[in-house]
Amino acid sequence: MSKPKKPLVPEAREALTKFKLECAKEIGALQYCKENNDHYKGDLPSSVNGQQGGPIGGRMIQKIFENYYNSIK
Repeated sequence: MSKPKKPLVPEAREALTKFKLECAKEIGALQYCKENNDHYKGDLPSSVNGQQGGPIGGRMIQKIFENYYNSIK
């Protein structure tokens, strides 16, 4: 099993988790967050895991870019 990715600022892990849950709630995919369930997903193909978790990461990136563009205006 691989190690979890470390954020550049380790103290930011809690904020990143909170941000992920917020984005998942916005798109209605909260049930796919690891923090909300402890279901084993190792037996699922990567395509299924990508379909479930991909939109959450995509929404996170959208919000990051929106905030950046709004800050430079």
